Amino acid sequence: MEAGARMSKTEISRLQNSLNKLYETQVQLKEYVEESKEGGESDPEILQAMADNVVVIGSQQERISILKMALSEKGIVTSGAHYEQQGAKVNHGNHTEQQGTTVETTGDDEGGVYL
Repeated sequence: MEAGARMSKTEISRLQNSLNKLYETQVQLKEYVEESKEGGESDPEILQAMADNVVVIGSQQERISILKMALSEKGIVTSGAHYEQQGAKVNHGNHTEQQGTTVETTGDDEGGVYL
């Protein structure tokens, strides 16, 4: 295997690991927001961090797709469990959640982010 293909595979793995960490972070931030709603308003910086993470997740997913396409054009098979992005599995005590958190912004005047 040529060096470029090896580097692409390494980059895919790095990006998938980064995505898993981002998904885990989103779950933690979501839990924090839900807990803080009980006591009042949500922290706007936390909401902004969640929205920023969504942008980063999208760009990293796009980068993985591009790298897979480039490898595929070189005749390297990128399908299979090793190359498929699995959402982070986050343990919540009595259950495990397959992560795929999305954040939606609303058009209302409150300017909140809804999970």
